[in-house]
Amino acid sequence: MVDCCIFDLDGVLVDTARFHYEAWAAIARELGFAFTAAQGEATKGVSRMASLEIVLRAGGLENRFTSAEKEQLAARKNALYLQKVSGMTPADVLPGVRSFLEDVGRHGVSRVLGSASKNAGVILDCCDLRRMFEAVVDGTTVTRAKPDPEVFLQGAARAGAAASSCVVFEDAAAGIEAATRAGMRSVGVGGSPALSGATMQLRSFENFSFDMLCRQID
Repeated sequence: MVDCCIFDLDGVLVDTARFHYEAWAAIARELGFAFTAAQGEATKGVSRMASLEIVLRAGGLENRFTSAEKEQLAARKNALYLQKVSGMTPADVLPGVRSFLEDVGRHGVSRVLGSASKNAGVILDCCDLRRMFEAVVDGTTVTRAKPDPEVFLQGAARAGAAASSCVVFEDAAAGIEAATRAGMRSVGVGGSPALSGATMQLRSFENFSFDMLCRQID
């Protein structure tokens, strides 16, 4: 039985992963080193400060900055990122996402956003997605980043659903691990080999329905 679907945002519902990478790469260039797309994969699904540590380690600078300086770097990255996402529109929602969310709702199943992003609200509003969720749990309400299961456990609590009846949709290994630690089933979205720990894989939401989910997830 599936009573609640919990969705990550970046890379699952909208393609903002590239914006995160571009912003972190710009910070790295300012610090004097290159941050590759392959290295950027490790920042998916984790908090802003944890992502900063990944970037700094890539440049051998993890011990160079004070906590206050790191906060400034993270704020600079967020400003660069917001410049990019503030121009998003409903057209930026990934193929099949809106129809799948509508289908889940028609079945009376709770739809919850579970994202590490502190900018989730901005993106939901720009893309006209907020109305499609019964609850939103994001980086403004959780204190522990994925792979800690806090964000998903909060989401289940808000939906009044048992963890065993929740299905998490994620595109990052940290998110799949968090779902597992929460006692939830998971769908690895996008087809990355890093998502092999998911209960099932889904390349795209196109032509995917809630009935198909139920048949494949059990």
